[in-house]
Amino acid sequence: MPRKRMVPIPGSEKKVHRNAREIAPAPSDERLEVTIRIRSRTALPNPQDMLKLSGAPLPQLTREQYEARHGASPKDIALVRKFAREHNLNVVRESAARCTVILAGTVADFNKAFGVSLETYAYPQGTYRGRVGAVKIPSELAGVIEGVFGLDNRPVARRHSSLPHAAAGGPRPFTGAELAKIYNFPQGFDGSGQTIGIIELGGGFRPSDLDSYFSNLGIPTPTVIPVSVDGGANTPSSASSDDAEVVLDVQVAGAAAPGAKYVVYFAPNDAASNGFLDALTKAIHDTENKPSVISISWGGPEDISTTNFQQQFDKALQAAAMLGITVCVAAGDDGAADMGPKEWDGLAHVDFPSSSPFALACGGTRLLTSNGAISAESVWNQRQADVSGDSFGSGGGGVSGAFALPGYQQQAKVPASLNPQGFKGRGVPDVAGDGDPDTGYNILVDGQKAQEGGTSAVAPLWAALIAVINQKAKGQVGFVNPQLYALPANSGAFHDISVGDNRVTFQQFKNVGYDAGVGWDAASGLGSPDGTVLSNVLKAGTAATPPATKPTKARKPKPPKRGKKKRS
Repeated sequence: MPRKRMVPIPGSEKKVHRNAREIAPAPSDERLEVTIRIRSRTALPNPQDMLKLSGAPLPQLTREQYEARHGASPKDIALVRKFAREHNLNVVRESAARCTVILAGTVADFNKAFGVSLETYAYPQGTYRGRVGAVKIPSELAGVIEGVFGLDNRPVARRHSSLPHAAAGGPRPFTGAELAKIYNFPQGFDGSGQTIGIIELGGGFRPSDLDSYFSNLGIPTPTVIPVSVDGGANTPSSASSDDAEVVLDVQVAGAAAPGAKYVVYFAPNDAASNGFLDALTKAIHDTENKPSVISISWGGPEDISTTNFQQQFDKALQAAAMLGITVCVAAGDDGAADMGPKEWDGLAHVDFPSSSPFALACGGTRLLTSNGAISAESVWNQRQADVSGDSFGSGGGGVSGAFALPGYQQQAKVPASLNPQGFKGRGVPDVAGDGDPDTGYNILVDGQKAQEGGTSAVAPLWAALIAVINQKAKGQVGFVNPQLYALPANSGAFHDISVGDNRVTFQQFKNVGYDAGVGWDAASGLGSPDGTVLSNVLKAGTAATPPATKPTKARKPKPPKRGKKKRS
């Protein structure tokens, strides 16, 4: 049988991780699972048509309608199954709605199937299984297979939470319930009838902690359901682990919207591309729990992940927008660097996936109050490089180098990137909220009281607000970015943050970042919310109209056949 011609998947090229070195081939008998992304049977709408500035919400599909229109076709799934059989790979799971087939096999089988050479690499954070170059597929599958994720398991995301630095007796932290009052969430609504999905790439929660925490607040413990993705699970361990991230997300949102149901999607804790993407698509297309809002507190600099991964993740976020799901994403905790001082290259970076134009990017502020009201709010910035913790401690923001400026930001005066090429792309963040750990959040994790912050807490806070607004609107406001930017400056929907910046300095790299100012800026977005005003101006989406069908022409009755005359 002649060898098939192999072609690269565009945008799948990888380089060796910074400061990493190859130490050995990946064990040939190591078994792994890999996610295959397949094209939609009908292409998604042109993103630019969905990203226009608009005071009206997008029409919303049901999950069943989406699968029927835009899920993978049975024919394409069958082609991937055939490819798997030919390469000794097993189909573990498949989903037409998620355009996903998950394959299992050995390193040796995957090397041969996708024309790669998987190696073991060592770098300061540990080791990873990696590759260089592009992933290749048979030419007849070009266009059918859009991405292959999980061959390389280097992390593409980390949690965005930070610890306090101020001395005792300074600014005080809050609970989600207190911030719901300070940010004027609509009274009389608690998120009932809404489901908030939370994406986690590690850690876990203890139900006993949740019971104790909410009992101390005088709030009934919300319903919290763990969902396993790719073998990930709710596995709590210690307060210093990723448990703090999970608990922060649940307790912040749960205290602000205690009537909502919470579904936590746990993917494996290596934070690799396939687990992150699979957790998102599982949440979006979950026909059992049907989240109306999704919170993501994980991410990393745009240049760490491949463009192919970013495109597929963005495509999943576009699907969420079409379904009326709001996806709130943390904008990062390292200011305009978006990485710790040890690895920083001196350039400005923005965090992905918050830089996707279909995400509601959530930045961080420092919040001071007096008698339950805001007395001062500025951009969160500790103004000190923490080398031991490898952190700058500042709200993320800036200008994307991967995504073009969306239509809804055309009038927002987004600046050109600070980097030499000066690309004028998508501006981050969109909105902000209390993120400084010194004015952050009291939580209870693994039996220990803790104080945490970061934009990791802002995403679930905004998710809770959207759930409350949905409840009040008796619908789903969904992809809100076009509506938010269409609001007049005097709408009162935001507390404009005009003080502070997300500039960072380390060694020879000085003062890199963006300043807050009047209106939208690349340090605080549009500002922090006035929840009641927002609930009065945001509109819920309406059902999408079914696709037009061509009328069937009435057939004219055929004339009766004439019998042949008999010859006499």
